[in-house]
Amino acid sequence: MAKVEKGIKKAKFEDRILNELNLILRKDLNDTRLQFASLTKVDLSNDYSVATVYWDTFNLEKRDDIKVALESCESKLRSSLSQVIKVRHTPEIKLVYDNQFESEQYITDLLGSEIKSGKSF
Repeated sequence: MAKVEKGIKKAKFEDRILNELNLILRKDLNDTRLQFASLTKVDLSNDYSVATVYWDTFNLEKRDDIKVALESCESKLRSSLSQVIKVRHTPEIKLVYDNQFESEQYITDLLGSEIKSGKSF
């Protein structure tokens, strides 16, 4: 039972971090390169010391610029987060590109082309 509660607590904390970081991204950071960026998911380490934050963009042409901008503001994100969530230790933030949507589109396109060519599964 305690394991389930800890899992729920961790998931809630991950959601809170995600929501707060997205607000910070929209309101506090004035880098125009970040206007097409969206933070999609947060995974906390078991000891809550590291938050792996996944991001994505709908403008793939600007992905590299967005990556540079996000990397340059990692410490600002953590600092701003620490002021909002008010916990003893704010987790270190590691930003990772989330290619989930690209992978989904690739699989959809691949399946579509297989179906058009008459192959069955």
